[in-house]
Amino acid sequence: MATHQGTWSYRDRFGDSFGRTYFRRFGPGVVSSVGVGTYLGDPTAAVDDHYHDALVTAFESGVNIVDTAINYRCQRSERVVGRALRDADVERSEVVVATKGGFLPFDGSRPDNPGRYVQERFVDTGLVDTDDLAHGSHCIAPDVLDELLDRSLDNLDLDAVDCYYVHNPETQLAVRSREAVYDQLEAAFTRLEKRRTEGDIGGYGVASWNAFRVPEDHEQYLSLPEVVARAEAAAEAAGNEESGLTAIQLPFNVVMADAFTVRSHPTDDGPASALEYAHDQGLSVFTSASIAQGELARELPEAIAAELAGDSTVQRAINFARSAPGVTCALVGTSRQSHLAENVAAGTFDPLGAQAFDAVFE
Repeated sequence: MATHQGTWSYRDRFGDSFGRTYFRRFGPGVVSSVGVGTYLGDPTAAVDDHYHDALVTAFESGVNIVDTAINYRCQRSERVVGRALRDADVERSEVVVATKGGFLPFDGSRPDNPGRYVQERFVDTGLVDTDDLAHGSHCIAPDVLDELLDRSLDNLDLDAVDCYYVHNPETQLAVRSREAVYDQLEAAFTRLEKRRTEGDIGGYGVASWNAFRVPEDHEQYLSLPEVVARAEAAAEAAGNEESGLTAIQLPFNVVMADAFTVRSHPTDDGPASALEYAHDQGLSVFTSASIAQGELARELPEAIAAELAGDSTVQRAINFARSAPGVTCALVGTSRQSHLAENVAAGTFDPLGAQAFDAVFE
């Protein structure tokens, strides 16, 4: 697992190559504020090799956070992350590894009949109860998350991961009430508290797409205060003094800034945005879609681009995400070494200060 000593040693090795606040606190140590995501790409050996080379280069260039999920590229992304960790000139204790469970994964390639695959591999074997399924492939029941976590550890060839996310729990809102989904999350968190006690995960979080950045009346809305309360209840049920809920992940970029602008999370002082509430609660925020899955590589709004540092549009887009108050790290899907170098170099520029970032929205 990543440690205080390991991550700070990594920061000491690379920190002078980057701008102000490039490394930020997370868990027991620090992480780079530019991270590597592994979602995009076909499930092929050729893409595996591209990811491997990009990840090795990232780990050896100042990026010590990688984000993946068991369903990404039919489990291939986790497997290539494990291979890259073994091959890179870094210690395991220096690198933060995050993965996710919730979507039932294919194995190596997409089957001709996905529905039949899920039925035969997960339902008929007794692992998944059809009552717990949403959209035929999403399940966050505790026993299922247990199994998915074990498979992820095997794929990664690791004894533990630093952060384990419950993946897109808002998917369950398609088939059950919001209160029932909160109950599901509390049961999932209780199991993850147990796995944290056993040393299999350093902490856990919630990775979402819509849940935390939409208005309260949106059909996929989930309340961050309620999620935090359910994690606290889970910790108490597991006999742990403090909750292991350490992070959230959500989309954030120039054209999807809802996590900063939409105030939908109730507090005693009035509604707060997801970024504001997470910061107040001490939760780390990892941004997905930081360059809108490549769309922002071509063009940024002129007024915003003028305020951001960077030699390229991509670098300025990354620096927008990592400049947002409360953001720990901007994740960027990177399967090419040439793209990786450009992305990492974004960190050589200082981010906007909080006042300058706020001014972008005035």
